[in-house]
Amino acid sequence: MPDLGVYVKEKTTQGRPLQAAESGIAFVVGTAPVHTARKPGAPGVPVLCASWEDAVEKLGYSEDWEKYSLCEAMYVYFKLYGCQPVIFCNVLDPEKAKTGPAAKEYPAENHQALLPYETLLSGLTVKAGPGAEALALKEGEDYSAFYDESTGSCVLALLEEGAAYSATALTVEAEAVDPESVTEADIAGGIAQADACMNRTGRTPDLLLAPGWSQRPAIAALLAVKAGSVSTLLGAKALVDIDSTEAGVTDPGDLLEYKEKQEIVQKDQIACWPMGTKGGRKFHLSTHLAALMAQVDGENGGVPYASPAGNSLKIDGCCLADGTEISLTFDQANRMAGYQGIVTALYFGQNGWQAKGSYTACYPQNTDPKDCFIPNARMFTWVGNTLVQNYWARLDRPMTRRLADDIVDGVNQWLNGLQGSGYLYGARVSYEAEENPLSDLLEGIIQFHIYLATPFPAQKIVFTLEYDLDYVTAALTA
Repeated sequence: MPDLGVYVKEKTTQGRPLQAAESGIAFVVGTAPVHTARKPGAPGVPVLCASWEDAVEKLGYSEDWEKYSLCEAMYVYFKLYGCQPVIFCNVLDPEKAKTGPAAKEYPAENHQALLPYETLLSGLTVKAGPGAEALALKEGEDYSAFYDESTGSCVLALLEEGAAYSATALTVEAEAVDPESVTEADIAGGIAQADACMNRTGRTPDLLLAPGWSQRPAIAALLAVKAGSVSTLLGAKALVDIDSTEAGVTDPGDLLEYKEKQEIVQKDQIACWPMGTKGGRKFHLSTHLAALMAQVDGENGGVPYASPAGNSLKIDGCCLADGTEISLTFDQANRMAGYQGIVTALYFGQNGWQAKGSYTACYPQNTDPKDCFIPNARMFTWVGNTLVQNYWARLDRPMTRRLADDIVDGVNQWLNGLQGSGYLYGARVSYEAEENPLSDLLEGIIQFHIYLATPFPAQKIVFTLEYDLDYVTAALTA
């Protein structure tokens, strides 16, 4: 026989946990040999890539990073650091940035002719033989054409069953893509596409960079402006390189003056100098730092509370833009990192090459800890992005006290979790009457106040050594 009566059961409250915004997602603007890609992305449109193969398929690849700047970022992210995903925006349009058509004779060796990598296959005409006796060849019947990224060539391979298998020279008329025709205005247009990342890729970047271009003050400024307002509501950080050519800075003693003169002093900028090297290649330090930040974020559960400084860079040296080796002393690197707001690289014995510097570009003019420290600034951005993305769905809901209480409870629960994990010293959110005057409420405006303290990066560790005579007494008189 069942028990009789009225019973009550309690169930654990199932609150909707906040979904943290992603961190370490880079948006990289530049040029790529998209004309060589198997499934090319549209020029000027953000493309999400999750692996090396994915990036090559959508963007193509070339070892000539000066012409095709996105290839450097592809190599750094996928080959050196193994970080993904990355959002790329190629601004090189083969249909617009091109030259020709022009005819040229190429030798055919081993039944192949090697053309420049910039050759466009559309509209290509190929002939074998001289002058009026030249024989027009057909693709698929007499030759095949493909791009070989390992040699940086467009290959015309003569087919054995074709009409010109033994030809020793080919006359080719073709148009060619012209990466050198890309301008700052094109790059600026690509930077503006950061706003389209959510719609196009489903991801929102928090790191913006344009390697090979950001050393230009105008591009560095545009990156900073966009970093402060991605899709109007979200924040990011712009990683920029300080010019290391003769027109920029070749002596570390001139960095602070140049940085201030060029107004590389924004809180949303992270300034890097000089360039890095590995295996004979030159790299912009901004690409390595961005990938390192993604790596460090991943090691900390996707929370950007730790500085990239002190972590290993995948480089074997530093250089200026012309390739001149530069070896910074500890004092030089320490001055740049600790007094000038510049991130650099330092070799420190068994620790190898490490990123050095935890300040954003606004330091030393701005010493507000939420602005001047890289991890603190990124944490404030990340917290803000998380709140925007999670509470967007609450817009246009009835503005009741229950709505306010639900938001306070949900945010506090999330902040408590961050504090418990050591990602924050402490944090809380409150709904304060004095910040919500009736005039605002009548306009449908409701405000919440979040107090938080993020961990500082350790900037100095001091050990005091003292000779203790008691040990002498104990050792010699025992």
